[in-house]
Amino acid sequence: MHEVTEREKLDVEALNELFEKEQPGKIVQWSAAEFGEELMMTSSFGDQAAVLIHMAVRVKPDIRVVFVDTGYLFPETHRFMEALRRRLNLRIWAYRTVNDPVAYLHQAGEENHTWRKDINACCAANKNDPMERAMMELRPRAWLRGIRRQQAETRKQAAFIEWSSRYGCYAISPLLNWTSRDVGSYMKEHDLPYHPLVEKGYLSIGCNPLSCTRPAQIGEDAREGRWAGTGKLECGINSLDSAGL
Repeated sequence: MHEVTEREKLDVEALNELFEKEQPGKIVQWSAAEFGEELMMTSSFGDQAAVLIHMAVRVKPDIRVVFVDTGYLFPETHRFMEALRRRLNLRIWAYRTVNDPVAYLHQAGEENHTWRKDINACCAANKNDPMERAMMELRPRAWLRGIRRQQAETRKQAAFIEWSSRYGCYAISPLLNWTSRDVGSYMKEHDLPYHPLVEKGYLSIGCNPLSCTRPAQIGEDAREGRWAGTGKLECGINSLDSAGL
């Protein structure tokens, strides 16, 4: 007898058709009802992180929030995370790089701590490795993530629910169809804070070397402040297939 695999348990095509017409909060509610304790979420505690976190804790107050600490985040990011943790009583599971941040730069031949010569190697060692360790240890059946189609070309073809062969779980993206205006309206309605660097022109916030995050210029998309001039648009955490890294 054929054993139904995790990947075959849901009619993903039908769900995606339904979710295209649904509000993000309803998708989060469905996710919590469907996966229960086996649902987790990730957050970089970036510019608009409060939106998905707020939606999630409204329906599942004890959801596990996985946060990857690369060793090179802005101090403001840590303070923002702590402020949201206190306000929303979050269960944060912080996964840190196994590398000492200073030692890594020496070993990798990165003499200038404000710039990365090899941004892909740094992302692999200090972002993707902790993320894969988190998924291996927590083994969720489903994972909420905050990507939006408007953010980058690499995200325009994403679906609301997809199977990740890399992580062995469903990746659910409730905010996929929302615009920046939708996000701003939700934040205003619920009096949610932006990351403090937003007021300094940072519209997408990752690690602090200038090669990795800088303020957006007038007329630029938010993601153009990330790895500017390199053509790189993703760190790799949201890649659902290891072959895509």
